[in-house]
Amino acid sequence: MKTLAKTPVTIVTGFLGSGKTTLLRHMLDNAQGRRIAVIVNEFGELGIDGEILKQCSIGCTEEEANGRVYELANGCLCCTVQEEFFPVMRELVARRADIDHILIETSGLALPKPLVQAFQWPEIRSACTVDAVITVVDSPAVAAGTFAAFPDQVDAQRKLDPNLDHESPLHELFADQLASADLVILNKADLISPEDLAKVRAEVAEELPPAVKVIEASSGRLPLDVLLGLGAGSEDHIDGRHSHHDHHHDGDDDHDDHDHDAFDSISIELPQAEERLLMDALTALVVQHGILRVKGFAAIPGKPMRLLIQGVGTRFDKHFDRAWGAEEARTTKLVLIGQDLDAALLESTLRTALSV
Repeated sequence: MKTLAKTPVTIVTGFLGSGKTTLLRHMLDNAQGRRIAVIVNEFGELGIDGEILKQCSIGCTEEEANGRVYELANGCLCCTVQEEFFPVMRELVARRADIDHILIETSGLALPKPLVQAFQWPEIRSACTVDAVITVVDSPAVAAGTFAAFPDQVDAQRKLDPNLDHESPLHELFADQLASADLVILNKADLISPEDLAKVRAEVAEELPPAVKVIEASSGRLPLDVLLGLGAGSEDHIDGRHSHHDHHHDGDDDHDDHDHDAFDSISIELPQAEERLLMDALTALVVQHGILRVKGFAAIPGKPMRLLIQGVGTRFDKHFDRAWGAEEARTTKLVLIGQDLDAALLESTLRTALSV
């Protein structure tokens, strides 16, 4: 029997809003025949990121696309490896004859080092290797000294985690995401001046070993040959990468305290609504209730296609992603993510705004 080569795994990390999902979408759109399995790590009962990525299955039937996206829905990957990550990886290992590459998108506050260390487990190590950890950097945010596009909202997430309560929390989280990187992408490079971009590059380089490459991108559009096939074998050297938060995962007691239950993920289903009315209502809701993320699909009267909506703070991206199915109910489904959210109040507020 022919021995299968280890399946390469690429881990994509970076702060909320840095462009991780856009990068993965680009990679899937340009897979060039590669059979890619995707593990999406995000909050939200509807698995919105998974739905977005499924739309990028070039040349696949819907059934085939559904079979290649695995969603971990309860938060930070570094906290769920023993509960969800291992069973998913075991299933992928069993199917690895049909898989050329595995992509993992972490949540915005995930620390990549514990995830990479999970690939040292014998059952995974014998079948998979971490081809590279790619850290996506929001270049304009770093240039502004905030490290994230919406620092107040990222900091609100950070404050829900007692293990991340440090004097310079965002900078330390940023440094830890860089500490595990084998490749760093300075994303949104087109949105800042060459002088500011040079400063960002210099600041990032201070946190990196000399061998780590730093490249620039706009919306994550890079050749796959640059992103895949790096052969870093990150699991072999990750223990030597210093992290500010190494001690938080040294023992089971610390790990048990790493609690993200304070995040609320609210699912709301609404009738069809005019696009401008819906977007104005969502923007007002974000401002009034401190909502961190908005994801979902909307049904717009008279439009034959679904409107895909992704919001980080008050910044929304939207486009029509696909036609409604003949038997598909044309309703709006949204996931709202934040702290101490009142589901009934949020839904009532939206319905009232949309009924005007």
